[in-house]
Amino acid sequence: MLEGKAVVEDTDMPAKMQAQAMSAASRALDRFDVLDCRSIAAHIKKEFDAIHGPGWQCVVGSSFGCYFTHSKGSFIYFRLESLRFLVFKGAAA
Repeated sequence: MLEGKAVVEDTDMPAKMQAQAMSAASRALDRFDVLDCRSIAAHIKKEFDAIHGPGWQCVVGSSFGCYFTHSKGSFIYFRLESLRFLVFKGAAA
């Protein structure tokens, strides 16, 4: 497992949820090839949907841009290994 090596760039999540996001990312990297960003993102999204209810979104890659509205307390952007992870729960604008 790669736990503990993630670097949080920005977040408004509670600490426990941040740890869950980074652990989910670590498990996904153990399970999938690092180039399979779609499967890694799907794994994290499904885990968060199961734990925290539906509506979670996840973006994984080495380079991406995005613009979104999220529910307060549900956003984290971190890096782990060579990838960047964005996890958030969507919200109406």
